[in-house]
Amino acid sequence: MIRIGFSKDIHPLVPGRPFILGGIHLDVPYGPMGHSDADCLIHAIAESILGALALGDLGKFFPDTEPRYKNYDSTLILKEVNDYITKKGYIVSNLDCMVSLEAPKLRPYVDDMRKRIAGILAIEPTRVSVKATTFEGLGIVGEGKAIICEAVVLLETDMFMML
Repeated sequence: MIRIGFSKDIHPLVPGRPFILGGIHLDVPYGPMGHSDADCLIHAIAESILGALALGDLGKFFPDTEPRYKNYDSTLILKEVNDYITKKGYIVSNLDCMVSLEAPKLRPYVDDMRKRIAGILAIEPTRVSVKATTFEGLGIVGEGKAIICEAVVLLETDMFMML
């Protein structure tokens, strides 16, 4: 059996905040605002996985009203979500992500992001796609005020779990 999930996440960008994306630190003097570490890409991925199994949104499992998630490492969220779906007999077959961000350019970071995400999901990096685009100066993303990340995931039944 296969299941498909989609999610989109947006965070405002503010000065003086660390910029963590796909589990990788970007070397810039601003970053996304959020309750956790605000890793927009990891949030979109985790929520797409939850959505594929109709489990609800990220806030249901990791509410921003919960003090323990303040500045929380989002890669731990993704690991917990992946552990949960693995116990239900599913694995990530492939993942396609789009990051919309005016700056910085992400090309130097993309391969590291793919490897980091694949490592958390216990899959090969060839199953993880991370792409980037700009908004050509239009809207809040184009003005450098926000980042948007989208993720589409294909889950499949882990045949080894079925034996």
